[in-house]
Amino acid sequence: MKVPEPGDFIDIHTHEAKPVKGIFALDVCMVHEERAPVDIPGIVCSAGIHPWFLTEANKTVLLDRLNEFLTYPSIVAVGEAGFDKIKGPSLEIQRIVFEKQVELSESKEMPLVIHCVRAWDELLMEHKKLKPHMPWLVHGFRGSKDLAVQLINKGMYISFWFDFIVRPESSDLVRNLPYDRIFLETDGADADIRDIYNKVSVDLSLEIEALKKQIRANYFTFFNLNDN
Repeated sequence: MKVPEPGDFIDIHTHEAKPVKGIFALDVCMVHEERAPVDIPGIVCSAGIHPWFLTEANKTVLLDRLNEFLTYPSIVAVGEAGFDKIKGPSLEIQRIVFEKQVELSESKEMPLVIHCVRAWDELLMEHKKLKPHMPWLVHGFRGSKDLAVQLINKGMYISFWFDFIVRPESSDLVRNLPYDRIFLETDGADADIRDIYNKVSVDLSLEIEALKKQIRANYFTFFNLNDN
């Protein structure tokens, strides 16, 4: 399994990543897309069924394709999977396919990357019901401190929505969460992960190198890797 080099900026959630010196990226490869997981230096991949692109008619095809994608050596995580009350099919269909992806996460011993919009009760109920052994990462977070703490207390990790984390109002949130449970991301947007690190380093009163070292340690813990 490819791992970030010491000193790399880690972008834990992006789309259609391109290799950039000094940046290590987790590229999210959603199975409704035409492209297959890449095998490029400095990039690893996750594969999942996003609720936006799920229907009753295509769920079996997408699950079959996900099983295929999870055989690629560049895949290190399942997802993004989850719940969305704004866009997507019924919550029942979302639940069925989410549970299938949790099952794959557990059987393949790969962490799960979560997409969740206005469905936190559903997500927490699933976590309580399924009792996963593999860690879950909630990407694109921009909720309250209480919600973040609730998720972290269930053993989850938090990656902040790229646009939210650079705003002044995010500073109090990030300062009040355990540093060993956070990640940073660009979500494939026109954003530079280095700028995001700069903002968060100021929020936490940490030097950039110290923040990179912390998030690298979080990466190795999240993926149950040894950092030799």
